[in-house]
Amino acid sequence: MASTPARKVRCREIASGDIEALVALLTRGFQGRPAEFWKQGLQRQAIRAVPDGYPRYGFMLEADGRAVGVILLLFAQKTLRGQSCVTCNVSSWYVDPEFRSQGALLTAMALKHKDVTYVNVTPARPTWPIVEAQGFKRYCCGLFFAAPVLSRAAPGMTLEVIQAHSDKPAGLDDTDFELLARHAGYGCVSLLCRTGSNVTPFVFAPFRARRGRLGIPAMQLAYCRDVSDFVACAGIIGRHLLLRHRKPIVIVDSNGPIRGLVGFYTEARGRKYFRGPNPPRLADLTETELVLYGL
Repeated sequence: MASTPARKVRCREIASGDIEALVALLTRGFQGRPAEFWKQGLQRQAIRAVPDGYPRYGFMLEADGRAVGVILLLFAQKTLRGQSCVTCNVSSWYVDPEFRSQGALLTAMALKHKDVTYVNVTPARPTWPIVEAQGFKRYCCGLFFAAPVLSRAAPGMTLEVIQAHSDKPAGLDDTDFELLARHAGYGCVSLLCRTGSNVTPFVFAPFRARRGRLGIPAMQLAYCRDVSDFVACAGIIGRHLLLRHRKPIVIVDSNGPIRGLVGFYTEARGRKYFRGPNPPRLADLTETELVLYGL
């Protein structure tokens, strides 16, 4: 009996013409995420700024012209601990079962840049040992579920909402304003707390439960300069999120209970990893899948 010819598999950078095939592949691979979920996220990747020389979408495996594997990458230029650097959120790895033996090609291509700080912000619990074997280190151990509406509002503090096309408020620098406006365009809630001449920026991402799970009326703290800023502004933020968005809970990346907030800490979920020269900080999920695609 004649043997079946081996199919040629290659790993290459994703191009804009691959989007339709990738939506079908990702929808097949991540059951519970509809096609519209992937279309919206990939559309956002198509127009966002990407550092020169890095892929816009990531890499794919192709067998006889058919998409059989994918790894999405979100490269960004950030400032970590005072140093400008390139970061990359490694996201949504999937390979059709019959091609799993070639799946390592995707990881090798994704992690080839030694000067890039890679982050994995949504590792499923069963993958933690695999992520660690790839050289990733934990920087966030869990989540704190806060009820900020129970915090006292600071006297004299006011709150402003920043929309995608808002004018730049007084006292806010260009970098923070562009970040707030850009993430408002992703569907996040961008806020500015003001006390006198001092302004403090925040971004909150809607918490979206996967299909088949009970929804939690919560927002994820996606950006602030320091968690202590959120503690200081929790009262006024909590009232706004409850009254305007009906979200009484704010989920905060944490390595333990947060003093000054009412709530509870868990390590059952929320673990996050990094690999590379610049360790990330807590309370910065900007330009990751959690804001471009949603939780």
